[in-house]
Amino acid sequence: MSKQPLPIGSIAARNRQTERLRGIAYMVSAVFVFSIMDSLLKRLSTHYSPLQIACLRCISSWLLLLLPIAWQKTWLDLRPRNPALHLFRTLLGVGMLASFIFAVHRLSLAQTYSLFLAAPLLMTALSVPIHGERVSGKRWLAIIVGLSGVLVILQPWGKGSISLIAACAAAAATICYSLSALTVRTLGRSNSSMSMVFWYLLTVSIGSGVLALGDWRPVQAGDWGWLVGVGITGALGQMWLTDAFRRAPPAVVGPFEYTAILWAFAIDWIFWSASPSPSLIVGACIVIASGIIVILDEHRLSRVALNPCTPPP
Repeated sequence: MSKQPLPIGSIAARNRQTERLRGIAYMVSAVFVFSIMDSLLKRLSTHYSPLQIACLRCISSWLLLLLPIAWQKTWLDLRPRNPALHLFRTLLGVGMLASFIFAVHRLSLAQTYSLFLAAPLLMTALSVPIHGERVSGKRWLAIIVGLSGVLVILQPWGKGSISLIAACAAAAATICYSLSALTVRTLGRSNSSMSMVFWYLLTVSIGSGVLALGDWRPVQAGDWGWLVGVGITGALGQMWLTDAFRRAPPAVVGPFEYTAILWAFAIDWIFWSASPSPSLIVGACIVIASGIIVILDEHRLSRVALNPCTPPP
């Protein structure tokens, strides 16, 4: 007997499931290579200023990005629209990278990540005044709880509290990243993904390079290999991250961004023999759980908006 063909609905559901699994795989891979890149940035921060590293990080990834653009001859897709918002995103990018590199130089990778992963909470809070969005009471509660997790990590009341200056730098990087992510939503309406990445990397490299001129140091011969590694991991991470969100909804792949903290714990232990403190583990768990609640609640509301006849789960 011949096999009965699967219903069209079943085939579509199976293909959708396959795409989501691929999206998750791309997200996990992107987070992993970004963790490697950040550890290389930490290594370079011992010799160069944060602004110089930000410039070298962006220009190295930008040069690698030129290869697929030249191969596919997609130069026309790079035309920027809304240049004022591109410039604002550039300023945020310079601030974010410089602050993050400053923080990761003085803190462990896990400490910096634990503070930086509060970004989804800030994005949700900032979307109210910027985009006029409504945030449910459940999500406001998750934001408050998540920010309390940040206090557990900082431990301002204890002897084991981390550097306040470095913590402020990590907070500044988180705010800049959150604002930048919100500008992407507006830019994405009239700009291609490749255009946004292209101009972001180019303008941030120019901006940070100009600001770093007063403290610019010649690149040592032994550091060129690290810079190549930064460029490769940065370009791969950006491409895989974009592919992850293209294949699956943010609510599916977003929570896997928090695997970064696991890589950070492992990298700190392997390369710097640094073990996470109990307060860091507890605080990171609070921040991650709150962020996942915000992401899942957004997914729930999106489903209700698309199909108002369906009761929310």
